[in-house]
Amino acid sequence: MTVVPAGEGFVGLVRAGGTVRIIDLEGNQAADTLLYDAHDLDNRYSAFDTIREQRSAYLTTGSQLLSTELDVLMTLTADTVGRHDTIGGACSQESNVLRYGEHTRHMHACRETFLRTGAQVGIGARQLTHNINFFMNVPVTSDGGLSFADGLSSPGQYVELTAERDVFVLISNCPQLNNPCNGWNPTPIQVVVREPA
Repeated sequence: MTVVPAGEGFVGLVRAGGTVRIIDLEGNQAADTLLYDAHDLDNRYSAFDTIREQRSAYLTTGSQLLSTELDVLMTLTADTVGRHDTIGGACSQESNVLRYGEHTRHMHACRETFLRTGAQVGIGARQLTHNINFFMNVPVTSDGGLSFADGLSSPGQYVELTAERDVFVLISNCPQLNNPCNGWNPTPIQVVVREPA
């Protein structure tokens, strides 16, 4: 069991048949998440393939999270929120500048957290890809655009994923202060990894 402060990261191995539970401790937080085949880091989560095969831009209980090789990395087996974003991406120092202005260049950002935390298990810039934003609310507008809105989660709500193979789970607990994805107040999450039965 690990508490991850806002702006910090987590990386852990979830063995096939094991689970990881991500808990939004205070509500309205965004947990940016990437998944990797633990034995082949280039076989990583694919938002494109997951969206296409699920026929949905959002994830919930029953969603299978596919890799670039169309392997099921994990299945979302419990979800107390009901909808999670897989198209809004992760904040970076560069995207912060483009969206919010030069004064945000040196703010913490998820891309940097992914790089710093992922390095512990050999994940580098080449392995970064489009991520899942658990608890984040990114409505798709009628004209196909994206908007960032207040999150949907309340304190204590969670998602639980079951590993279909050995998977590294990499999380950046988003520090974003410039849009409402964290309710303008980034807060901690908790991560619980359980071994296979």
